[in-house]
Parts: sequence; C-alpha cells; structure tokens
Amino acid sequence: MKPLQLTEHLSTPLVDDYDVIVAGGGASGLMAAVSASRAGARTLLLERANCMGGTGTTSMVAQWIGFFNRDRQVVGGIADELARLVVQLGGSEGFKRYLMAEASANPIPLVHFAFNPETVKMACDQLALAAGVSIRLHSRVVAPMRERSRVTGVVVEDAGGRSAMSARMVVDATGDASVAHAAGVELADPEVKSKREAQPCTLMFRLSNVDVHAFRAIPRDQKRALALKGIAEKKIFWESLSFCSTPGNTDAICLMSRVSGFDTTDPQDLTNAEMEGRRQIGTIVEFLRENVAGFSRAVLAGIAAHIGVRETRRIVGRYTLTEDDILGHRRFADSIALGAGPLDIHETGGTGIRLHVPDQPFEIPMRCLIPSSVQGLLVTGRAISATRGANGGARHMATAMALGEAAGVLAALSVASAHEVTADEVRSVLRGRGAYVSLEDAEQMFEPA
Repeated sequence: MKPLQLTEHLSTPLVDDYDVIVAGGGASGLMAAVSASRAGARTLLLERANCMGGTGTTSMVAQWIGFFNRDRQVVGGIADELARLVVQLGGSEGFKRYLMAEASANPIPLVHFAFNPETVKMACDQLALAAGVSIRLHSRVVAPMRERSRVTGVVVEDAGGRSAMSARMVVDATGDASVAHAAGVELADPEVKSKREAQPCTLMFRLSNVDVHAFRAIPRDQKRALALKGIAEKKIFWESLSFCSTPGNTDAICLMSRVSGFDTTDPQDLTNAEMEGRRQIGTIVEFLRENVAGFSRAVLAGIAAHIGVRETRRIVGRYTLTEDDILGHRRFADSIALGAGPLDIHETGGTGIRLHVPDQPFEIPMRCLIPSSVQGLLVTGRAISATRGANGGARHMATAMALGEAAGVLAALSVASAHEVTADEVRSVLRGRGAYVSLEDAEQMFEPA
C-alpha cells in the first residue's frame, strides 16, 4: 500500500551564513571543524548529541585505534594534539600495546589509546573552542539547501525549532552520509543482500568495581574457553571478552555485545537494536559475575547513549578505495591521509571476526571525500567512497580524524580559492601542521613508556 503523503508549506528562517558548516561532531567532524577554522574559515559545527567525540564518547568506544600501523605512527596533526590533551587532562595513560579480540581464534597485537570518555568530552570542547569553532549541540541536520547541483547550506531542527544556515562548503561527517543522501549523492551498492546484513552493531557498557589485574592474569586460552562457554549458553554473543579501563584500572568499558540483523538507518530497526543491546548486556553482566575472575563484585555503572554502528551508507566519490588498493600498497598522488587497519569485518549473524593488519600503512586519496555528482559538499569518516572491505580498514577513529582534518583544509581552501583546489595545496597545509599524508611521512616508531 502506498503511504499517504502530507504536504507541508514551511517558512524557515535563514539565521546565519558561514564559510564552512560541518554536520556531525564525531571524531571526523570535530577534526574537520577545527581544521577549517584554523585555516581561516568561519565554521559552524552541528551535533545531534550533547557532546562531541561521537563513537568515542556518545557510544563509549573508549579506545582510539588507527594511530599506528604495527609500530609505525601514521596519524599526526590535530588528532595527535587531541590525544596529548586527553593525557594532560588525566583521561588516558597514553599509547600502549594491546591484544585486540583476545578471546577470538586469531587475535592481533596493536597499539591503542584507551581513555575515559568523560574526559574526552571535555578535551573536545577545549579543542574546538580554542580554534574559534561555533558549536551547536542538540542540533539535527534535517535537510540540505540546494541550488541545482550544489549544496548551499543546511536546515536544522533543535530546541529553538527549525532554522536554516547557508554555507559555501558543507562537510558531511554524520557517519550515515545523511546530508549526502538527502542531497541526491550517488550511494555505493551495499555489497550485501539487505541492509540488515550489514556488520553488527555493539552497545558498549561500563562496569565499576572490577579487579582488572585478576582478569588480565587469566591465560588467553582460558579466556577463549570462557567466551565459547558463554556463547554456548547464549549469554555471550561473540568471541570477545574485550574491554578497556580508565586510568586507575578499577573499571571495565566493555565491547561485548553483538547486535545483528538491523538497518540502523531505519528508525524502528535502530530502536530495536538499542533495546536488544540492553537485553544482551543483562546476560553478559550475569555471565561475567558468575564465571570470570575479576568480575564477581562488578556493578553496572553505565550504558552508552547510542549504539555503536559499523556500517551503513557510503558515497560514490571520484575514486573508490578498494581492499586490493590497501593490500597491494597502491600509491596515490592525491593521498591526504594514511590508514593503519586492521581490516576489521565482523560476521553478521555469527560469532566470529575477520582481522588483518596490512604489512604497511595505506594511502587514502582526496577523491574519496568528493562526491562524483554534487558540488559544495565533502564527506568524511566511515561514509567515504570505499568498498566494504576497504571501509573495514579505514573506518577506525584515528583514520577518521585524519580524514576530517584533510576535509577541513579542503573545505576552507575551496571557500578562499577561485579555482578548484588541488591535492598538492591540501597536502602542503597538512604537512605544515605535522599531519601524515603519504608513506614517506610515517617515520615515527612506537616506543613503550
């Protein structure tokens, strides 16, 4: 049955005009806004939640990976500055070695940056305000403004109602390519039979009163046996007993739920996914208390405000990054960021995970951020133009931050230039800030503290 249509006649006030508007204040959007503002653009950041930081704060995924490919640092610039600020504020002990997916069949060692999400919220505020970014939280972008094939601003709904802001460049950092989708940008084929076969989501949760040292002392084979026992009893939902701790090591921020079979661009599916995540957390906590050393006296202290989403829409850009590009070490003259991996694909409807760390960092071309058909718009974060496999390696938060900084430079230069900005111009600005844009830049090696 064809749905009924409601015809609306709206008069929306145009309240301001900016050089650059960034839709979404997650890891990539924050960097894009700070980057554009530092490059001289009058910049507005719009975020639907009550804080910036995105997956790391609102979704409580309390670690940044992607700063290092094996022992080689591949992300610098503003992202590295933010990491140092979080340490300065007492929210992290810095970069450390970590065994990812320890209870899986094939865990991988890497370097990560674990943090207290609450401190990261404050660090994001400080970084953005110091850069002169205008910030509006609790603000949802509901539509792009368009003139022919060009995006000219956005329509927003917030506590004050509905309003519009114009801009010479808009950066879509929503993760779901929401602005791009509404603007008619061509989207990639999902590479799955249904959107409900996208990679599963994870709802993070935090336990207090945990004896972290007791858990860390359990041999890895015993951890895997515990995970498989939990799966068999339908109390654990994938091969993971993974968690991070904040400084002090008395809590566990757990990446243990696995919510499959939902399309999180569908409002009812997103609602159901959140509730399924909470149902799973109840059984996981029960299993941990009864079976796993260090958790017998654990208390559920918090559940993330938004489920963590790995895969929704991706745009078709001027170039589409592929898994073969990553594994074949393809070089790009317009590379503006480096990815580290791992290539990370979570099994839909199952309990496994496919992980692979590339032998060396991979270059991401600027063309992946530029839609093939719509002007005045850039896309950054996990919605860039990439295949599903390549997206599994490029969606990590540190990589998203590097992409965001590049998007901010490109947006700001595009506003100030009478010609189409070249990759060399963007790369020059980024290198001047200490960002890494090609393999030759990634020389710093990890040295444990």
